Amino acid sequence: MDPKAVKSDLVLILDYGSQYTHLITRRIRSLNIFSLCISGTSSLETITSHNPKVVILSGGPHSVHTVDSPTFPSGFVEWAQKGGIFVLGVCYGLQLIVQRLGGQVDVGQKQEYGRMEIEVEKNLGVFGNKKVGDKQVVWMSHGDEAVKLPYGFEVVARSQQGAVAAVQNSEMRFFGLQYHPEVTHSPEGMDTLRYFLFDVCGVSPGWNMENVLDEEIKAINDTVGPEEHVICALSGGVDSTVAATIVHKAIGDRLHCIFVDNGLLRYKERERVTETFESDLHLSVTCVDASNEFLGKLKGVVDPEMKRKIIGKEFISIFDAFAHKLEQKLGKKPAYLVQGTLYPDVIESCPPPGSGRTHSRTIKSHHNVGGLPKDMKLKLIEPLKLLFKDEVRQLGRILNVPDAFLKRHPFPGPGLAVRVLGDVTEGNALDILRQVDEIFIQSIKDAGLYDLIWQAFAVFLPVRSVGVQGDQRTHSHVVALRAVTSQDGMTADWYYFEHKFLDDVARKICNSVRGVNRVVQDITSKPPSTIEWE
Repeated sequence: MDPKAVKSDLVLILDYGSQYTHLITRRIRSLNIFSLCISGTSSLETITSHNPKVVILSGGPHSVHTVDSPTFPSGFVEWAQKGGIFVLGVCYGLQLIVQRLGGQVDVGQKQEYGRMEIEVEKNLGVFGNKKVGDKQVVWMSHGDEAVKLPYGFEVVARSQQGAVAAVQNSEMRFFGLQYHPEVTHSPEGMDTLRYFLFDVCGVSPGWNMENVLDEEIKAINDTVGPEEHVICALSGGVDSTVAATIVHKAIGDRLHCIFVDNGLLRYKERERVTETFESDLHLSVTCVDASNEFLGKLKGVVDPEMKRKIIGKEFISIFDAFAHKLEQKLGKKPAYLVQGTLYPDVIESCPPPGSGRTHSRTIKSHHNVGGLPKDMKLKLIEPLKLLFKDEVRQLGRILNVPDAFLKRHPFPGPGLAVRVLGDVTEGNALDILRQVDEIFIQSIKDAGLYDLIWQAFAVFLPVRSVGVQGDQRTHSHVVALRAVTSQDGMTADWYYFEHKFLDDVARKICNSVRGVNRVVQDITSKPPSTIEWE
């Protein structure tokens, strides 16, 4: 999809490394406004090529006082003023505006972290719809503070400790918030963003999935020649299925789907998924059993990043072999590979070649992104790479993908390799995990909780514990249960089960799965943890 073809004003986020940066992107899209995130150190040419109506400078872990702190390029301020661009600085972004435009930022006398009350001093700018004296609770996360504003700027709100909380220069169209309006811990934050974008900036919405679908189909037809063939890697998840359905709608039977059993699938996953593909989605799928190849390459590997890269490389090797067989059959080798890569996959992975992202920390390599070999022969088609999970589900509904399939919980591309901590080939870890996971998920479905949870799964831990089973001492494995709620996978809260449910599930697991004598629950949110354990 070409971002320039989207029928919406663009809000461009310059990323300076905040863990919340991409939440801004998601919040803005929920207002039917198209938003993209690029590196905060991008060149002026890159920024201007996107033709944004609004630029938001994100927060970040840096201080404007350090020599190598990231900043917007030379000429940015002049370009914004000349082009009538609105600029909003958030947290570090506010401090960057103040410091670059001639103000002063110092280390705060009282650093502000967490919930903080602020008070409106002037009903201007982002608080033009508020009254002087109005108060609200926001989420602060800063050690430095603006102590002297640049010429033409004025304070709009302060924290209860007296620190600058919001600034503006209406003539320049530059605004700043010292807090994070994008997080749920700032209850009025979405109202502030909505007012700023629609009332202050005059942004026109137009981001919707119907238009996205039309643009994706057009982009695929423009990319793939009328006689060219395409391979699609189906994983059984929502993402690859929706991606395949879009491409099939664009080029029909010139799409050739492959489902790889890598030995890292869930309980009876292969049988269940292939039946859905054939009966409900009418997609012709070739199944390849490559479990021996994958598990052989993973033997002895315990580092999660290495696991992901090995799996990514092995997948591509299999796809290349599949393409070669198709060439013999069709007389023409497929040139493209479709993958269901999502925006969070790109965000959380090693920066893709040419991305220019230098200040976002790598969280984990996605096998679709960070694990791709440089010498890959197939060219990628990734129709979902600018979308979040809930947007993909909306697309799926438009394409008449069965709702029950769309509601499936996310399953990682590396499969159970990132849910077995340590060597996946050691002992019978995979078999134990499959059984435990099946009991956990089926219990959630039986309790009517499945659709209330974003993602639930079991994890095999590389530890043993002492237990008593059948009046005998045991020294068996420990498994963990993980269930979270989320809107888009960028942040998540752990799901609170009733104690009786957990008691029933733990009993079923310990009584049914040989080799397990202890069950624990993961009650960590994201952040600080990721949803998956590896």
